[in-house]
Amino acid sequence: MSEVDEFLPEIRQAVIDFMNRVPFNKLVGFTLTEITPDKVCLTLPMRPDLVGNFITGILHGGVISSMIDVAGGAMSLVGAFRNLEHLPLEERVLRLSKIGTIDLRIDYLRPGRGERFDVTATLLRAGNKVAVTRAEFFNDQGELCAVGTGTYLCG
Repeated sequence: MSEVDEFLPEIRQAVIDFMNRVPFNKLVGFTLTEITPDKVCLTLPMRPDLVGNFITGILHGGVISSMIDVAGGAMSLVGAFRNLEHLPLEERVLRLSKIGTIDLRIDYLRPGRGERFDVTATLLRAGNKVAVTRAEFFNDQGELCAVGTGTYLCG
């Protein structure tokens, strides 16, 4: 078993615990579908209360940006958690409890039409204090609807 394989259950559980304790994530309905050293994936089923344009029935842009932000934040946790693996688990969790978004840029490419939406975030850089992520947001037809870059305080 590689070092990454041994480390993944610990980091996976920490990210899941963090995500599940955020009331907003529960309210909107984000579900983590994958956590690896290279990516974090979330899914969200469409619901009538998430509509942003009642005439066309498309997903609200704020939900799109929130999903990209949450996926990027989770990915930055993965990177930061790995950077701090020399510390005891409790200290890592304490340090990472202060994670927050510094900057978020969203490019909306097409309307959020679909029955389900998925986002995949990857890590561009994980430093001692700041992580930068890139995320892609797809509808259930596999169409790229938005992309985002997030910068997160994580140290």
